[in-house]
Amino acid sequence: MKKFAVILAGCGVYDGAEIHEAVMTLYAIAKNGAAYQCFAPDIKQHHVVNHLTGKEMPESRNVLVESARIARGKIKPLSELNIRDFDAVIFPGGFGVAKNLCSYAFDGADCTVIPEVSEVIREAVTMRKPVGALCISPVMLAKVLGNVELTIGHDGKTANDIEKMGARHRQTTHGQVVIDQKHKVFTTPCYMLDATVTDIATGADNIVKAMLEVM
Repeated sequence: MKKFAVILAGCGVYDGAEIHEAVMTLYAIAKNGAAYQCFAPDIKQHHVVNHLTGKEMPESRNVLVESARIARGKIKPLSELNIRDFDAVIFPGGFGVAKNLCSYAFDGADCTVIPEVSEVIREAVTMRKPVGALCISPVMLAKVLGNVELTIGHDGKTANDIEKMGARHRQTTHGQVVIDQKHKVFTTPCYMLDATVTDIATGADNIVKAMLEVM
């Protein structure tokens, strides 16, 4: 049975992992006959957002602890991930990716990716293991890998930033998957578009199936 390492960035679209994308990714993996283990960095998240009002809250939360909500407690610190034990790595989206796993939300094309995440991406590519990214997550792949083909849908500003990082952006719509054969990188736009939960399910299923085909 093929096994995915799923990297989460917290819990909630505005300050963590996008819950629909994360859950649909887990479902797609299981539905297509594979297994998964969730991981998240054991770090303080950038800030906490009230998802009812959209306003920042005066409190502190941990990315690993919050991610455990989605994983039903079955999650490990990202520092314990050994790429050799897995067949693929996949990153659901959410603003937590752009705030906690990297600084894209604040620095745009000049962002940095946290060392734990950049190391995972580089190791997986070096070992020729598929790397998947949904929604905003492809910006991290652009920053770490540079000359790679990927998509975030058709948002002009983000696409331009991706090009500034040295990557090649392809416009896509719901459910489409862009595959960079050289790096074995797979990307799909999900909520970077005006999407429904069924669109997210389709995108997650399509990217997981595409990754399984090359394993």
